[in-house]
Amino acid sequence: MSLESRILQTLNDSDEIVGSKGFENESFDSMKAVLSSLFSSEMIDYRTNTIEKWVLTDEGSDIASNGSYEYNLLKTVIKLNGLSLAEVSKIKNGKIGQAKAFRNKWISKNGNTLIASDLYNLDNLPIDETAELLLEIQKNGTLDNKKVLADLKKRKLISLTKVFTFDIKKSSNFALQKTKFEADITMDLIQNDSYKSASFKPYNFKTKGVPVNSGALHPLNKIKTEFKEIFISMGFKEMPTSQYVESGFWNFDTLYVPQMHPARDLQDTFYLSDPSYANPPEDKTYWENTKNAHEGGYYGSIGYRYPWKGDESLKTVLRTHTTAISSQMLYHLAKDPKPIRLFSIDKVFRNEAVDATHLAEFHQVEGVLADYNISLTDLISFMEDFFSKMGVYNLKFKPAYNPYTEPSLEIFSYHKGLDKWVEIGNSGMFRPEMLQPMGLPKNLNVLGWGLSLERPTMIKYGVSNIRELLGHKVSLDFIEHNPAARLDEDLY
Repeated sequence: MSLESRILQTLNDSDEIVGSKGFENESFDSMKAVLSSLFSSEMIDYRTNTIEKWVLTDEGSDIASNGSYEYNLLKTVIKLNGLSLAEVSKIKNGKIGQAKAFRNKWISKNGNTLIASDLYNLDNLPIDETAELLLEIQKNGTLDNKKVLADLKKRKLISLTKVFTFDIKKSSNFALQKTKFEADITMDLIQNDSYKSASFKPYNFKTKGVPVNSGALHPLNKIKTEFKEIFISMGFKEMPTSQYVESGFWNFDTLYVPQMHPARDLQDTFYLSDPSYANPPEDKTYWENTKNAHEGGYYGSIGYRYPWKGDESLKTVLRTHTTAISSQMLYHLAKDPKPIRLFSIDKVFRNEAVDATHLAEFHQVEGVLADYNISLTDLISFMEDFFSKMGVYNLKFKPAYNPYTEPSLEIFSYHKGLDKWVEIGNSGMFRPEMLQPMGLPKNLNVLGWGLSLERPTMIKYGVSNIRELLGHKVSLDFIEHNPAARLDEDLY
């Protein structure tokens, strides 16, 4: 008898099936398929129940059937009238059983030999509590003692699993056999007049129909859009960041990163082989000013005191940060100095080892604010205002080092979900050694800060491995069916 027939016959006899009684050994998928089919024909109504149940692992099942390691060891010691310590290691899981038998005071040690307690012999053995507990769990799916459950789980003798059951009852069209409904009037039905006696499937006006094939915004783009709205609401303009290849001059030298800095090594930065060098900037004065800033004795600094090399500055790289664009925007600002607010959100590239939290390319969110006579207090105040618009209110600032900002601050926030303080950004005031070679006035100060786009996106969408967010392992279903996640809901 088929599963469908058995379900209908059981309902005919008892009117209702509770908790899948009589069908416990049937798979969830098989039951669901049959019940859905009968439900669509209005023959039954059903409800799916989900319960958590403790089940025995393979090791736990073995102990339930054959006894615990300590119990079997005790029987062996009694049978042999003692067991040498060397022989214990030859018994499967003998060492585990020895430790627990000692703890239960079933055995003791006499020199290098294990002997049984005087209380026990083959006719008077103790209760094998471990096996008894496992048999009870096997029967009832749980125990009243949570501490014991936790201990058995730690020993990997049981595991918690979800069990699905069904409550099933008759519906309006219940019958012992499923009626074949016609879905539509066909030519054959008309020609042989069988449409007159045929049963037609009722229209389901609540069905959603076939999903429409369409594109979908990537979760990163959804969070990116929110960041853009925040920046624009605060009066920022977006920087042009479509150029991924930069010279070392704009990516490092203009930012006062010395040519011997570890960030410029091959293991940290992608260098291009074709073209391997860029053209020097047309503004020779700025070129010389940058060189002087590095070599020392200018702009109130002693510099790094090393021979700055033009060839090193012109090597082409995949930009390691969007601050390479910020430096160019500030250079152009020097022609007409005035307060300005700029932002960018785009890809940057680092020669990183790929793992669950790192990729060789990622997105940087960056903001730049230039104004006259602003200071560190303005930076902190602005950071609190900026992050509050993301729903992040509880901030801490920690002094840090960046080649192109001084002072520099790492930004931390308390993450409720992770229950700890996490770094959410980096910030600082651009150094005079970076700004004054461009020709900017001394009292025009510039605040800068940046953060990752991937980290808040991973937190909001519950993604633990960045390779599930970007790259060839991304699930298209994840992209298509995730709604927009608001930054200000439960992030921090």
